[in-house]
Amino acid sequence: RRANVRLGDDAKKMTAALSGGDARQALNILEMSVALAEKDENGTSVTTDDVANAVQQRAAYYDKAGDRHYDTISAFIKSVRGSDPDAAVLWLARMLLAGEDPMFVARRLLILASEDIGNADPMGITVAASAAKAVEIVGMPEAKIILAQATTYLATAPKSNASYLAIGRAEALIEKMGDKLRVPLHLRDSSFAAAKDIGYGVGYKYPHDFRGHWTDQDYLPEELSDVLLYKPSGIGHEQEILKRREKIRALKRKAKGDK
Repeated sequence: RRANVRLGDDAKKMTAALSGGDARQALNILEMSVALAEKDENGTSVTTDDVANAVQQRAAYYDKAGDRHYDTISAFIKSVRGSDPDAAVLWLARMLLAGEDPMFVARRLLILASEDIGNADPMGITVAASAAKAVEIVGMPEAKIILAQATTYLATAPKSNASYLAIGRAEALIEKMGDKLRVPLHLRDSSFAAAKDIGYGVGYKYPHDFRGHWTDQDYLPEELSDVLLYKPSGIGHEQEILKRREKIRALKRKAKGDK
């Protein structure tokens, strides 16, 4: 059954002015105004007082220019990271009720999916990306359901920051080495005519030509042969990644005659 809502001209003008021409903001203001307005047997009549009260209440929830804005975002991120779906969805609701851009939340979920979940649950980034696209298509208010689903999925997923740490270690190593970092000759582009003459691509072994689609070959510069940048946590799917990685490392040691 559709509710009968009456919105006077003055209330319309006030909503338009306070939303700054942003349709999403106007919708949020109207939704809260309807919730605050008096109701009778004929439906709901929204007045300028209701609109003003709605805007004030939104500011009380979440002042985008103040600490509450950043504190709520911080609480949301830390709740997902800390595997608490109840807290995460609470802070999500507070952000959305206060008129936060749902795409801002979707972007935060994308970052969380890689930074805090990573390969412990590779589906996390797929869920977040799908949610971001769906939010873009659907818009508010239904987008809140999509964000709630993605939030609770990520909050309950196994966690790993191994990829986040790996790129940090790689960046630090590049900054340390500077121009000393060189691509090994056998890995260099050999698509031009004189490539072989200067050693580019010479000795490269195509892994798919070998049993198990792997062969012993160095992909790091010789001076970095023992470097480990990505260190799987052993949690969730990274258990399988860790097993696979240890198997390959054992094969490399055997190929090199190490004990």
